[in-house]
Amino acid sequence: MLNFEEELKKFKPSLEVEDIEDAVYQEDLSDVSDLLKQVMEQKK
Repeated sequence: MLNFEEELKKFKPSLEVEDIEDAVYQEDLSDVSDLLKQVMEQKK
């Protein structure tokens, strides 16, 4: 049977995940509210 406490102690996050996280935060990504604002402005 797995000992979850021991497994959590051995856990190391993937470097790829950290790299992706940094890249996402550096990009200026539009969210739903930004898209709705653009649509509303185009309708005017």
